[in-house]
Amino acid sequence: MTPPSPNQARFFVALLPPAALQSQVTAIKQEVWQTYQSKAALKSPPHITLQPPFLWQAEEVERLKQHLAHFAQAHPPVPVTLCGFGAFPPRVIYVDVVREGSLMTIQPALMDYLAETLGIVDKNSRSRRFAPHMTVAFRDFKPATFRRAWPEFKERAFFGEFLAKNLTLLKHDGQKWQVFSEFPFSPE
Repeated sequence: MTPPSPNQARFFVALLPPAALQSQVTAIKQEVWQTYQSKAALKSPPHITLQPPFLWQAEEVERLKQHLAHFAQAHPPVPVTLCGFGAFPPRVIYVDVVREGSLMTIQPALMDYLAETLGIVDKNSRSRRFAPHMTVAFRDFKPATFRRAWPEFKERAFFGEFLAKNLTLLKHDGQKWQVFSEFPFSPE
């Protein structure tokens, strides 16, 4: 992706688990760093990406936030189940997310909404099926390291459930991703 100009910032939209589950997943990311020297996944809080990173004009941030708030208010909280681990060989290992219910419908709805209202389009994501996951190793995870680590992770147990009550906008600060704004879903 092109680096942001001085009047732009990089954002993405995601679902974040509650603090206790974030701590569990972050501990796995730290284990990957300690054991396999892969720390790229530590540059963001544990999350499920709904809208991949995009550049946005600084003077238009309030407009972006208004649209995300409007979208969130039109949808109920999203139940999420985490179960085991999965991979996108040869570089990515993740906590697997069960593909069901409103989780599988909110992502394409958000992408369509952002494309129609704000012109935010990620061509790669629009051309492939949504595969929700929480990354624990990627980018700096070499294929040889992946081949060593994956046999352990594919047999490893992990389970968690949560109700995502907010849509979260994250902003890159030049070093890592930070929570920028949260938008509550409609009460059920």
